[in-house]
Amino acid sequence: MKLLPIALVAITALPAWADTWDDLAPQVWGERALLDGSDMIALDAPYRTPDDARTQIAAMIRAPEGLTLGEVTLVLDENPMPVSAVFTMAQPQGSFFFDVTMRVNGPTPLHVVAETTDGRLWMVEGFVKTSGTGACAAPPGTDPAEALATLGNMDLNVGDLLPGGPTDRLAMLASRNKRLDLDIQHPSHSGMQMDQISLLYIPMRYVEDVQIDIDGAGYVDVTGSISLSENPSLGLSVPGRTRSVDVTMTDTDGTVSKAHKDVAGF
Repeated sequence: MKLLPIALVAITALPAWADTWDDLAPQVWGERALLDGSDMIALDAPYRTPDDARTQIAAMIRAPEGLTLGEVTLVLDENPMPVSAVFTMAQPQGSFFFDVTMRVNGPTPLHVVAETTDGRLWMVEGFVKTSGTGACAAPPGTDPAEALATLGNMDLNVGDLLPGGPTDRLAMLASRNKRLDLDIQHPSHSGMQMDQISLLYIPMRYVEDVQIDIDGAGYVDVTGSISLSENPSLGLSVPGRTRSVDVTMTDTDGTVSKAHKDVAGF
């Protein structure tokens, strides 16, 4: 009889990860069906993150034939702000790639949900183990004064073509995507971090929105969260013919910064 309370404790202590997703998904997408996206979404996340506060999570998404992508959402189920990044496309795309540095607060399932322009939702699931440092509450890695001095600085680079597309070289250059890399200087305060001198909590302040325009027209709008790492790095696919990139970053304090990049032709 004495074993019963111990057994009950063991049962109730089991992670409720499935319950978290089952509760969360209807709050975000209502009663809409989440279809198996394993044939169209390739998720790249570490089995165990080497740095909880700066974990790279990437995905390549290709829409089913005849469809295009309108929105992609990254969810870290057990993070304090689970809906961690949303990519909303002004120009629907047949394929889309992202690679972003995130805080992973503890062991968590993660989901990538892609919405095609016919209104259907496609989902894949992964899992990340962590070292248990509690990344969202970990002290900032940079001096606060230095962080404010450089806040909003951005570095842009458009690199090589991403894999995929036709084999003919001219058609490949015209249609395949290149990779845009964006580094943003921002402390990404989660509101859960403590100032190591005053021992007061640092007010929440993070990258709220990143608007990316290609060749003078809207391309993708990225909605951020406290899950973005300090000084986040963001990689995205952009059309191979891209000749200029303009980025506007807005944080939760209303700070706006802009960056521009001209891309050499081929």
